[in-house]
Amino acid sequence: MAIQAHTVKPLLGLLLLGLVFYFIERIMGARRRPGYFRPGMLTDAAYFFTVGLFKQASRVLLFAPLIILVIAGVTTGEELKAQRYHGFGPVAAQPVWLQAVEIYLLADFLGYWIHRLFHSGAWWPFHAVHHSSEDLDWLSAVRVHPVNEAVDKLAPAVPILFLGFDPTVTAGVTGFLTFYAIFLHADVDWDFGPLRSVVATPVFHRWHHSKDPAAVDKNFAGLLPLWDILFGTYYMPEDRLPQDFGATEPVPTGYFGQLWHPFAGWFKRKGPPPLP
Repeated sequence: MAIQAHTVKPLLGLLLLGLVFYFIERIMGARRRPGYFRPGMLTDAAYFFTVGLFKQASRVLLFAPLIILVIAGVTTGEELKAQRYHGFGPVAAQPVWLQAVEIYLLADFLGYWIHRLFHSGAWWPFHAVHHSSEDLDWLSAVRVHPVNEAVDKLAPAVPILFLGFDPTVTAGVTGFLTFYAIFLHADVDWDFGPLRSVVATPVFHRWHHSKDPAAVDKNFAGLLPLWDILFGTYYMPEDRLPQDFGATEPVPTGYFGQLWHPFAGWFKRKGPPPLP
């Protein structure tokens, strides 16, 4: 029964999201691409069905900061196991809605810099896997290397936990940001008009995936373009739309080849390259 549950749940998720984005891309967005299937779809589907395994691995890594909280006397193992831990200190004493707003801001700010990190040095080959999609749509959002996925989830979560935020609020915020990240990859030409510089849009993020030299290493934010505006990486021309998507280096098209891609160069150099 356990095997069936692990198989059925992602299948239902794929079908549900497929219906939602069929409506968004083809009915509301009037997608121009003919047919439903596209190159790379099977690779993306493989990521979709294994993303749960990646998330489970990330949760295991979260035990380290939780153990530190237990050692520090902030909480206990029993409290964590019973899911009765709701943060600590002045931060946890705030209303839930205020914590949610603060987590959104902090997670998005940290996510901006983590994203920029993955566009540099030894981190880039892991992120190049995500950029290898040449036919960008909602399903290509899940094409993320496990190392990239783990860092994306853990790096913001650790400081948020150590600051004392309620983990249940954090989990709710994470769920929304995950769906919004999928939406940003949708094959629609939406920029939200007067809000184009206020909140990230599909056009904003599709420029990030464009191989246009002017758009490379631009638009790193996942929710608020404010960070790109402040740090000089904002790019949203009004006279044209993003196109010509894909990585700026050769990346294998198959699932297992992509998982191996970031490590392939290590053996040529006899070890991993230094991180920036």
